[in-house]
Amino acid sequence: MSLDRSDIDKIAHLARLAITPEQSARYAADLSNILTLVAQMDSVDTSGVEPMAHPLHMVQRLRPDEAREPDQRAHFQSIAPLTEGGLYLVPKVLD
Repeated sequence: MSLDRSDIDKIAHLARLAITPEQSARYAADLSNILTLVAQMDSVDTSGVEPMAHPLHMVQRLRPDEAREPDQRAHFQSIAPLTEGGLYLVPKVLD
């Protein structure tokens, strides 16, 4: 699919982009190349290809879910301006 300058001007208007006539011609060529590539990829038969969640067939190594830092809740609560029942009290923002 090829785009001309009027198509680019319409797209630029919709996207609220200010482009010069010189840029318009270059963008028309670039976007036409992109649309040609998309059409080429769309023509490939992918009926036998299973969808993947990730492009690489790898398993992520996960570390054990263990606490690595000491519990400092009592310390942080002691230096907080207001706490109640183990919760931090903050000023009301919305009425």
